[in-house]
Amino acid sequence: MEEGEGGGGGRAETGEEWAYGGHALAVAIVLAPRLLRPASVGILQKTTPSIVSSRPLATSAATMGSSVTRTPVYFLSHGGPNIMFDYDHPAHIHLKKIGKEITGMKPKAVVVFSAHWQAPGRDKIQVNTAIMKPLIYDYYGFPPNYYKVQYPNTGSKELSSKILNLLKEKGIKAEGVERGLDHGVFAPFKTMFDDNELGVPIVQVSLFGSEDADTHYELGEALQPLRDEGVVIIASGMAVHNLRDMHLAFGSGKEMPYAKPFDKAIKEAVSDAPDAAERKKRLRELLWDKNARNAHPTFEHLLPMHIAAGAGGEDKATRVFTKTEMSFSWAQYRFGEVLKAEKA
Repeated sequence: MEEGEGGGGGRAETGEEWAYGGHALAVAIVLAPRLLRPASVGILQKTTPSIVSSRPLATSAATMGSSVTRTPVYFLSHGGPNIMFDYDHPAHIHLKKIGKEITGMKPKAVVVFSAHWQAPGRDKIQVNTAIMKPLIYDYYGFPPNYYKVQYPNTGSKELSSKILNLLKEKGIKAEGVERGLDHGVFAPFKTMFDDNELGVPIVQVSLFGSEDADTHYELGEALQPLRDEGVVIIASGMAVHNLRDMHLAFGSGKEMPYAKPFDKAIKEAVSDAPDAAERKKRLRELLWDKNARNAHPTFEHLLPMHIAAGAGGEDKATRVFTKTEMSFSWAQYRFGEVLKAEKA
């Protein structure tokens, strides 16, 4: 059962991002394409606390085959940076609900993956070790206020070191680097937490520079232990993401024919699988689905789902929201149960 579902079809967005070879490029459309403008970088004006809370967590319900004290894992469809300002869009509304769900659990920290950060090479992961860096405005052609957006945040040396150690223990090559958050993180996070402060450290981790399903699933698996320490894992991508067809769909006013079938195929692979082993197999085969390359000409926006599923382990996956429009799907998933924080 879905907890929320938006209607299909519908309105065009004012802009989206284009990802190619691990580098993001945004194509904005209002009524016609705009000329591309150079990306810029914003300076953070304040920081959130860097000390991880030691407050214990407890849960209200157990999930079959999982610990009752584990934080859930989320897959978010983040859209373009315009989601921050499209207040009436169903995805914006549901992202805010997810944000309140997360802050209500009082997590100790957040580990986040974004489609817009792929490590160089095919077999290496990068972990952000910075405490504070400027945001990365990795999009083009949007109004000036999009380049003035701020999302105050701070990292954690302790958590980034722990992530590096967990990856190395599983034989995953990993290195620390310093960078800012890209819009695959700050756009959904600003939507979720702007008036609902998260107030805990955020550490971003890259994807591999490959399209291998199993290695991304195993990347998520490697970080499962963090869930037992009050850390929420979020993987940010897009359930259906074809910018090449966006102009066609915008011009015709019709949803692309592959959007709903592939959105359904994801649910069948993720939510309907009876156990983790079958889920991993179905997610591998999802890349071979007849609609896969139409739904995702490149897979960097889909692979965060594999990471989330790996981190989710045996926990039940719930599609908490979906909406298809044009050549996109905004499906959002949660693996595991929502925890209730103990009162201080």
